[in-house]
Amino acid sequence: MSFSFIDLRPMNRSATHTVTEFVLLGFPGCSEIQISLFSLFLVIYVLTLLGNGAIICAVRWDPRLHTPMYFLLGNFAFLEIWYVSSTVPNMLANILSKTKTISFSGCFLQFYFFFSLGTTECLFLAIMAYDRYLAICHPLHYPTIMTGKLCGMLVSLCWLIGFLGYPIPIFFISQLPFCGPNVIDHFLCDMDPLMALSCAPAPITELIFYTQSSLVLFFTIMYILRSYTLLLRAVFQVPSAAGRKKAFSTCGSHLAVVSLFYGTVMVMYVSPTHGIPTLMQKILTLVYSTMTPLFNPLIYSLRNKDMKLALRSILLRMKINENS
Repeated sequence: MSFSFIDLRPMNRSATHTVTEFVLLGFPGCSEIQISLFSLFLVIYVLTLLGNGAIICAVRWDPRLHTPMYFLLGNFAFLEIWYVSSTVPNMLANILSKTKTISFSGCFLQFYFFFSLGTTECLFLAIMAYDRYLAICHPLHYPTIMTGKLCGMLVSLCWLIGFLGYPIPIFFISQLPFCGPNVIDHFLCDMDPLMALSCAPAPITELIFYTQSSLVLFFTIMYILRSYTLLLRAVFQVPSAAGRKKAFSTCGSHLAVVSLFYGTVMVMYVSPTHGIPTLMQKILTLVYSTMTPLFNPLIYSLRNKDMKLALRSILLRMKINENS
């Protein structure tokens, strides 16, 4: 799909100079620090791709994992690959670049995909909480409610809502006059740095964007907390100590991911960021955009007994195919 025909530059040409590209400063430091950061982020990116890719392969090829929970996990792993890929490859190229520039259209396309994929992740976390709630609180009705058709519909809705929610507000932001300077003190194109570079204030556009982001975060986190509250209440009623331990382990893992992702995101996009140092904003963004996709395979799936058996089975099959 080509975007070469899209011109996202502002329509307002009254300014003496129109910005055609932005400079992403990234992380500060000398060349040795930059090389260390490049190596670190490259390792994180490769491990993220391998971990989430392994989950997708296991869910796809092992019949034992053809269940609603693993179907959702496989799709979530696919989402995580795209989410981390919306920022890290450009960040790696930016570290090695001398100019550290990104085109106007490229900046807003990254802005769009980053927020759309982030919104989709929030919705996925809510659906996965719903799946766990049904499995533990209504085990007898779970197979009839959580059918393959319903899973497919829920996953499709996550992607549709995530990608249809931001084109209009981001388009209007792109039409604001950007007449210089063009330096963004961040490693990606984000809302606050872009609005700070606009030559004209746009309080209504800003309000709509932050209201939309806050509503998505608020409703999904409230639904997740409600689901796990009911789930934990049901766990306490389990007579078996082993059953309670297994359920607590699952809930604890899921809540760890939710806390890590939502905690950093809400600091960035719900609470005011004016008092937060720029470096801290970068670190917080790095946590939810890069570290959570890395940790999710470990927390959600690779600790899972069925997933580990499936991965061993795939590796064994690959070795047999190599030897034959």
